[in-house]
Amino acid sequence: MSKSRYDKPIPYGWYAVEYSNKLEKGEVKPLSYFGRELVLFRTESGKASMLDAYCPHLGAHLGHGGIVKGESVSCPFHAWKFDGNGMCTDVPYAKRTPPKVKDKQCIRHYEVVERNEMIWAWYHPYDAAPLFEVEVIPEIGAEGWTDMDTYEWTIPTIIQETGENAADLAHFVTVHGRPTVPDGVVTLEGHRRCTMFDSEANKVQQDGSVEHGKGGFETAKLESYSIGPGQTYQRFSRLFDIVMMATITPIDDQNLQLRFNFTLPVGQSEAQNVYARGFRDEVVHQLEQDIPIWVHKKYLDRPILCDGDGPIGQYRRWFQQFYAEFQPEAKAEVRKEKELIATD
Repeated sequence: MSKSRYDKPIPYGWYAVEYSNKLEKGEVKPLSYFGRELVLFRTESGKASMLDAYCPHLGAHLGHGGIVKGESVSCPFHAWKFDGNGMCTDVPYAKRTPPKVKDKQCIRHYEVVERNEMIWAWYHPYDAAPLFEVEVIPEIGAEGWTDMDTYEWTIPTIIQETGENAADLAHFVTVHGRPTVPDGVVTLEGHRRCTMFDSEANKVQQDGSVEHGKGGFETAKLESYSIGPGQTYQRFSRLFDIVMMATITPIDDQNLQLRFNFTLPVGQSEAQNVYARGFRDEVVHQLEQDIPIWVHKKYLDRPILCDGDGPIGQYRRWFQQFYAEFQPEAKAEVRKEKELIATD
């Protein structure tokens, strides 16, 4: 059996699982995230809900053929119904509900919120309640800002690796052709990480293109925020303004889905929009320069770093908090729960 590339658990946090406008009332979707099979559905009242996929009756996948009925999803096999809390609400042909499911949660459910035009689900390996919130980005969906331009990739890597890119300042020169290493000021506040950059970047030409090392350079300002492992957003200011929200969702412990979402001020001139769209394309291009490195690199627990690398060690220490398995108090709580279950 081949050894997995990464020996790290899935970090806990809020993760974007779908765009809000891609889940209609009464719609049911199968999803695969967190190394689990899942079902996402929107009830008749409009509430988005997510459960583990398999019916506890005889194992049918609720996401393949399941039907929304009221506030529940109905199993395609025998029409047992389950609400967004994983409670069995009806066994239509039974005279009495089986005691194992009567008034009990019988399918794992996920806390779900809709913010920034996306559906977010809370993942924790021990099913702990949410420890922080999805941050609202005021520009997204607001009057005076464009609809989002969206991009999506599936990448064989882990969240810690992609997030480390922002702390690895030297690679902006060696991989992306920046003239100088960006100068960033990092602030850490619990689950939140903020970096303020001032740097020189390749100038965006009048047609929106970027010619690396040929078209000159200009000052760029960047505010970058990480909210837990699954949500980041950036505000870019140059001759134009643009806001980007990135969502990073683990498919399993070896692969992830990455989405970039861009919005621009409606009031910018057409020339500014040309520059902004050119900059957007450059951000996407740089991400696609990073992907081959992530695909083929090896994660080193103890890398040999130098003084120009940027705050990589600081980033790793901050990110460690999202690995519940590495926290002794979390392990102790799980052992306690297992002992209670065993004696129940």
